Amino acid sequence: MIEIIPAMDLIEGKCVRLSQGDYERKTVYSENPLEMAKMFEAHGISRLHLVDLDGAKAGRIINYKVLEKITSHTSLTVDFGGGLKTDEDLKTAFDSGAQMITGGSIAVKNPELFRRWIDVFGAQAVILGADCRNGKIAVSGWLEETDEEVIPFIERWRKKGIAKVICTDISKDGTMNGVNINLYSEIRQNAPELYLIASGGVRDISDIELLEEAHIAGVIVGKALYEGRISLKQITGFIC
Repeated sequence: MIEIIPAMDLIEGKCVRLSQGDYERKTVYSENPLEMAKMFEAHGISRLHLVDLDGAKAGRIINYKVLEKITSHTSLTVDFGGGLKTDEDLKTAFDSGAQMITGGSIAVKNPELFRRWIDVFGAQAVILGADCRNGKIAVSGWLEETDEEVIPFIERWRKKGIAKVICTDISKDGTMNGVNINLYSEIRQNAPELYLIASGGVRDISDIELLEEAHIAGVIVGKALYEGRISLKQITGFIC
């Protein structure tokens, strides 16, 4: 059964969604992320993908207080990403209640440090963020594109101990025009043992079913959930 994970992106402490990673194309869905997290929990959801977009842009953790509120007042398992660049950032995230962290930019810009995080905290607590546009890895809140190709990038980190990957197709993110099933199928074919989480483009429950048929381990759902294309009832029913 595929794991369905609601996404919550944070700017200035508010729950937002961007379109294709563009900070100028922002929609605010809630000014109270904790209440939204409680609503997810009330519908039987147990996992949350929380992204500090302010932190991703600034290169340091910023919205850790929101993380702390959510983990203190719900039982949700939270994976947290955005702006994690130093040991102190990582300590802040875990001290604020994150059970897992996601590192993308750091894996490109400071691979030695990211490798040490895997060794120290373990492959179950450290997720590789492989965010790509046109097959190339993008970093710094998706504002900077690299020459790194996504499949070799993931493979290199798999050999260094990574067990979980969140792969976001930036061109699909926030568009609700369908998931890049070919990309995720290729990643899974290349490394079937990875816990691969797809992200970007989910428009309705049929996309989730498509990913499950392709044996993708998990999927992050954002805009389709916030705009009612997928209901919480559908998600909980699908999980059950």
